[in-house]
Amino acid sequence: MRWIDELPDRARELLPPPVTEYFGQGAAAGMSTAEAAAAWDALRLRPRVLRDVSTVSTATTVLGQPVDTPVLVAPTTLQRLAHDEGESATARGAASAGSLLEVSTNAGTRFEVLGRQGAPWWVQAYIVRDRGFSVEVLKRAKAAGAGAVVLTVDTPEVGHKLQAGDSVWDLVTGDQLQANLDTDGLPDGALDKARDLTFADIGWLRETVGLPVVVKGVLRGDDARECVAAGAAAVQVSNHGGRQLDGAVSTARALPEIVRALDGTGAEVYVDGGLRRGSHILAALALGATAVFVGRPVLWALTVDGADGVRRLLADLTGELRHAMTLAGAASLDDLAPDLVA
Repeated sequence: MRWIDELPDRARELLPPPVTEYFGQGAAAGMSTAEAAAAWDALRLRPRVLRDVSTVSTATTVLGQPVDTPVLVAPTTLQRLAHDEGESATARGAASAGSLLEVSTNAGTRFEVLGRQGAPWWVQAYIVRDRGFSVEVLKRAKAAGAGAVVLTVDTPEVGHKLQAGDSVWDLVTGDQLQANLDTDGLPDGALDKARDLTFADIGWLRETVGLPVVVKGVLRGDDARECVAAGAAAVQVSNHGGRQLDGAVSTARALPEIVRALDGTGAEVYVDGGLRRGSHILAALALGATAVFVGRPVLWALTVDGADGVRRLLADLTGELRHAMTLAGAASLDDLAPDLVA
């Protein structure tokens, strides 16, 4: 059995049941969460033959940042419930794998600490009703070394969960959730999600914070084009791990439409959700993604073996990708094209 396939069960043995449930749960009936990996499994590859694959490289760049692998770390909260060092351990694991991580606004580790772990990182943002508060937090992240803002746009409110995972909050101390959020003196409702967020806020955020903006949570080509027209440097195809609108289209299905919609714009496209194998990653990159992000597997690996677990997870997936590239006749990521996917 692959190590990555053992991780959920091994983590379950180490975590309190509410934490395991919270990390794994999806919205409502959990349909979108359940079908995420299966949607990638359903794709078939059309390998090329008689290509020189004596040397195969997985190196690439994301928003100009060199990385050794296109397998990157998606933002997740409550990492310090998985491991005492939380995001610090995740960052060290990403650094040793030559990867990059997105860090939740709700991280349990100070941005200044993360900036010393050696990994390139981007800060994920939920814009709240108090826009000034959001900007202050993001400027602190920029000062600590964040290279981009990942604007999450699929959460005007939190998706309904039918599972009992909400009991996880009984285990959380304040700094495990909001090490970077000083909420003293804020009026009631200031931290509610901003329901009036529009495309115009993309350019506002880019200019105000002074970082490129990645828009995360896009599942439609027309929305993707609007995001880029409004100033986004990249779009991240995501259904929030199935934790928001249950029944939302899988990212494997949404990706080709968005890539086509952004053709010629120069914007990069990333994808997350259900990517569990090197063949999944090869298919995503061949369909036009610049990089992929993994979330839950990182939490399981962090739980089982801290920074070393995160490094191994990313290294294993990168190794599987390299193997799949070799068998598909692709010596570099530039050799991956849509005709490799049936």
